[in-house]
Amino acid sequence: MLWCGGLTAQSIHWGPEIQVYPTGVIPGLLIEHASYHDALNIRIGYNLVNHRDLGVQEDERGGGFGGSLAYLYFLKNYGKGLFVGARADLWRNKIKWKDQIGTPQEVRGTSKILVFQPTALAGLSWDFGPVQFRPNVGFGAELNVLTDGREVGHGAILLVGVQLLF
Repeated sequence: MLWCGGLTAQSIHWGPEIQVYPTGVIPGLLIEHASYHDALNIRIGYNLVNHRDLGVQEDERGGGFGGSLAYLYFLKNYGKGLFVGARADLWRNKIKWKDQIGTPQEVRGTSKILVFQPTALAGLSWDFGPVQFRPNVGFGAELNVLTDGREVGHGAILLVGVQLLF
């Protein structure tokens, strides 16, 4: 089976990934196409959000489905050693929020947001035969590009993740 650039299906890998950040967790599944030094992967996942009082409102919680497209460059060979890359995520989150909690003026609501999250990635990859183990770190921005409801938390984001590929 040819995919792109004449590479065969043996260059396709898949597996689970989890990323955590100060206000959330992103579990997902990814599929990756690899060449000698490069990899392109697509992830689908769910973004569990708990901004607590770090968002715009006093309490913000929710989540939503989304996906990612990432490019990775391996400094040695694919699946071995240090890699760097970039990722672009889109999440469709539904956030339940509260403001002025515990007062007679307490208000509650729900905001639906489309989040664009570009990040730079770096990590290490260990190849254990049929399995790759990849801890990584990402830094970028969480940008609410469409908001239906009150504005909710956004801004700089630091993510720590682990991928397990077969």
